[in-house]
Amino acid sequence: MTVTKDTIIGEILDEDFDVAPYFLEMGMHCLGCPASRGETIEEACAVHGTDPNELVAQLNAYFENK
Repeated sequence: MTVTKDTIIGEILDEDFDVAPYFLEMGMHCLGCPASRGETIEEACAVHGTDPNELVAQLNAYFENK
């Protein structure tokens, strides 16, 4: 899987829920909420005041090494 800022969080979690800690570390503790699963990485990072590029890089590194 390749993640971009436009990738939907629910799609990422459906692909591999083991990435949940990456979201939790950035303060995104609402992963079980239906609304959060429908957000893009960019939208969620804007709400939580975090850098979407950093999260995208971490997630892509995870999936490349999987």
